[in-house]
Amino acid sequence: MSHAFPLVPALAVIFAGVLHATWNAVAKAAPDRYAGFALIGTAQGAAGLLMVLAAGTPARASWPWIAASVALHVVYTALLARSYELGDFNQVYPLARGTGPLIVAFVAAAALGESLTVFQLAGVAAVCGGLGALAFAGGVSRRQAGAIGAALLTGVSIAGYTLIDGVGVRHAGTAVGYSGWLFFCMGPPVVAWVYLARGAAVWRGFAAQWRLGLPGGLISVLGYGIVVWAQTRGALAAVAALRETGVISGAVIGAVFFRERMGLPRFAAAGVVVVGVALINVH
Repeated sequence: MSHAFPLVPALAVIFAGVLHATWNAVAKAAPDRYAGFALIGTAQGAAGLLMVLAAGTPARASWPWIAASVALHVVYTALLARSYELGDFNQVYPLARGTGPLIVAFVAAAALGESLTVFQLAGVAAVCGGLGALAFAGGVSRRQAGAIGAALLTGVSIAGYTLIDGVGVRHAGTAVGYSGWLFFCMGPPVVAWVYLARGAAVWRGFAAQWRLGLPGGLISVLGYGIVVWAQTRGALAAVAALRETGVISGAVIGAVFFRERMGLPRFAAAGVVVVGVALINVH
């Protein structure tokens, strides 16, 4: 695969990162976080059904990848919910997102034969380092240790489904069809997990939170659908790193809406992320 990462997919993935930060903020802000995730899963399933009806069926070779991705997305959702229960948005979100690109870069190079230029490798490292700095700039208390552990596991799950979908969509023959079946199959298990975790009481949160949860789910579908499409246009490590620039949006959201401290160190870390993005796109 060519080292060059086309400008339009790169910009689209950066936009997808903004969308991802937005729906994660919605999930964090939900008064009943589990009801919020159930609503997000409902919206994902419904949107996936519409995509399935509008697009062609992906090739049979992609179905095992879709099944594996669905299972891992449910695990990711559970870990993300736990992370937000324990930690601040401005710490948990960048730590979870920053772990994934490093794992993706290593596995894609070792197992999939993808390679990046020296500049692009430096860019991936800068993005991950900047995201880590964003996470730890405010220090770490004992209370936050559990949140950090959950966030790191969330990052591992992100790397897992990124690699799975990156390979799967290349077997599918249709990015929209692959994404549609992924979301259509993913929605019900997410809702089922919420029910198992919280019981029937969770449905009481639906009426109060649907204006927040359903749009959050639709935003997540658009954001990740863009990423899946971009994975057919460039190296998986570059896509993963570019997507995580949404953490800059997340930092702003955390400061403005959650009243979490930003400060000079986090602004500097955000600057490192921007430099990393520029390096990734050096051809």
